[in-house]
Amino acid sequence: MQATLSSPTGSPASTAASAPIHVYFALLPGSLVLDWAGPAEALRIANQALVAQGQPARFVLHFVSPTPESVTSVGAVLTGLAPLPTTLAAPAWVVLVGLAGTHIDVQGDEARALLHWLRGLRPVAGRLELITVCAGSVLAAHAGLLTGRRATTHHQHLDELAAVDPGCDVVANRVFVADGAVYSSAGVTTGIDLLLHRLSDTCGPALAAQVAQAMVVALRRGPDDPEFSPFMHHRNHLHPALHRVQDAVAQQPQAEWNVPHMAQVAHTSPRHLTRLFLEHAGIAPLQYLRRIRLATAEAALRSGQNVTQAALMAGFSSDTQLRRAWHQFGQGGTPSHSARQRPAAT
Repeated sequence: MQATLSSPTGSPASTAASAPIHVYFALLPGSLVLDWAGPAEALRIANQALVAQGQPARFVLHFVSPTPESVTSVGAVLTGLAPLPTTLAAPAWVVLVGLAGTHIDVQGDEARALLHWLRGLRPVAGRLELITVCAGSVLAAHAGLLTGRRATTHHQHLDELAAVDPGCDVVANRVFVADGAVYSSAGVTTGIDLLLHRLSDTCGPALAAQVAQAMVVALRRGPDDPEFSPFMHHRNHLHPALHRVQDAVAQQPQAEWNVPHMAQVAHTSPRHLTRLFLEHAGIAPLQYLRRIRLATAEAALRSGQNVTQAALMAGFSSDTQLRRAWHQFGQGGTPSHSARQRPAAT
């Protein structure tokens, strides 16, 4: 059985940004629960946050398997699993997870059925993407989906991955690796890191930060990011009122924020809010606001906006104010240079 992609309605430009993403968790007997439950919870929380903001839920979760019932790594039995689909709704993500044990056995009937299904997939960025967690990359390698690509896996399976597919460039000691339409993570909790990264790419860093805070996990560095996400800086605390303000600022950095306005969100006085920021976040409220606006402007510049457009989208009153913040926080070069250096469209 081979899966084919169904075509979304509407123009490619409009559907790329708004179409629901169907996420297929492909499960086998012995699948590691945290490998799929953690990422699935991240997507559920993302949907919940989007709806709370008045936006439609973005992710449709499917749990598929060669058999309708499966025993997990901890002995819990999953029932009502959907069959491996013959048609995938585009855009789609297929998630492969690890199995209990130090070696991935693909000789069983269920594993053979899954590999046959996987061999029919052709990952294409924006339409069909492959996400592997832990030794899920070994399953992908058995299906021939990692040849010519860079990928990682749990440290116990690095040699196994290299032996299964010598054409795969196996990367060690990485949280996760992105190669085109294929994303692989090192294992267990790093699957959550990878999903947060994909949430940031898909729905914006502010939403990813909100999901990470709700899950009480740190948003780690991405595969190419030199620093932690600016949207997660100064959030290593558990003060609910302060998180509420930081969420509001991150979601609408262009709003006319000042300390009294932030204090209204926190339901406290401006003076007390300043004390909370300094005590729990280690930064003053307006300083935090400028950091978020600068990060928003940088993202706008990378996406193709010019300096004036980026300043407006981020909430700066002028190009000059953006340039001042740029130099204040030690950004290299200038905003204009950053706009000229953005990657060419493919």
